[in-house]
Amino acid sequence: MSVFTNSASGAADQAGDYVGAILGLVGERDAMTILRATPVELGRAIAGLSAAQLRQREKPGKWSIAHVLQHLADAELVWGWRARLILAQDRPVITGYDQDLWADRLGYDEVEPGQAIEMFTVLRRGNLRLLERATAADFKRVGVHAERGEESIEHVRRLNAGHDLMHLGQIARIRVVVSTG
Repeated sequence: MSVFTNSASGAADQAGDYVGAILGLVGERDAMTILRATPVELGRAIAGLSAAQLRQREKPGKWSIAHVLQHLADAELVWGWRARLILAQDRPVITGYDQDLWADRLGYDEVEPGQAIEMFTVLRRGNLRLLERATAADFKRVGVHAERGEESIEHVRRLNAGHDLMHLGQIARIRVVVSTG
């Protein structure tokens, strides 16, 4: 199992490895630059693929590109909610969620990829506005994640940038499979 696999059943046990791997993708790069670029990068990543290719799973039990796009949109909603909690409340509890249950129960098989990118882009725009007006003190505010402990807005910002990079890489990997198979 990849360190990037973030299954709900092992989330607490694997949290340190997962977070380290995600932050490693960002490295020294500016998180805001990555966050601003992702909507455009998503469009580029799927350019030229048919609807069937976007819905083709990488392999049985794995996600399709359409799944990844809807996950990114839903994750953006979650990230925005968490950021707002942290900015507005003192040390709020941040709950985790089971991304595979969301995919199964929220109809990721039926998602329209273009609508998922549109939803992601709108949510990202609002979340970026929130971060752009945040102060240095705001970036130090923390929430307490149920599985990972204290997380500051700065940490969450970098984590989300790494999450973008991880899923852009996943889309590129799936693209190879659906383009050749």
